[in-house]
Amino acid sequence: MKIAIASILVTSAAAFSSFHGTSVSNVPVASTSGNTVSMKIYDWKRRSADESALNDVENSEFSLGNLRPAPGSKKRKSRKGRGISAGQGASCGFGMRGQKSRSGRPTRPGFEGGQQPLYRRLPKFVGRPMGPGHSKTIYNTIKLSELNGAAEGSTVNFESLFENKMVTKSKYDIHKIVSGGDFTAKGLTVQAHAFTKSARDAIEGSGGKCELLKRTTGEVIEA
Repeated sequence: MKIAIASILVTSAAAFSSFHGTSVSNVPVASTSGNTVSMKIYDWKRRSADESALNDVENSEFSLGNLRPAPGSKKRKSRKGRGISAGQGASCGFGMRGQKSRSGRPTRPGFEGGQQPLYRRLPKFVGRPMGPGHSKTIYNTIKLSELNGAAEGSTVNFESLFENKMVTKSKYDIHKIVSGGDFTAKGLTVQAHAFTKSARDAIEGSGGKCELLKRTTGEVIEA
């Protein structure tokens, strides 16, 4: 009985394949193995590439020479105006009519469709322009009284003062020595980006020296 049923199934399969013009042996069969993972790679350059060594995580080592982006993470840019079959041909997604479909910039910068634009809604601060020559240079100020803990004859700057916990940290990169408090240190070589006249006179009057630093590199440009 089983042999008869098997022969009937084979005959029907052969008839079905002859009717559709295909062979039963050529029909692909899905793999039942749970370890086989198949996925479509949209990057055509990597479809036929042999990446078995990279997929072997235990025996491969990643470096800057074999890093690859994940399949599907990189997408080609859309080329507009190259025919209707590309999806963005002819009008390139801007429509056929209207101001925004014309060539050139449709509106001027800052235009908001007729309503009061932002640059007219905001208040203006009279007397505080921000153009060239009007911006204020902000320094981190160091008082003369904060230099009293330095050893006589030593070279003092912000880094040495901060390392010895004589000043606190600053959010500004340029420093200015100002007068403030009693100055009792002797023979100091003070390095800063700017000095007030009274602070310079006090340092030089006690046998010290003022060295002006360059703002960008920190080099001594004036001694």
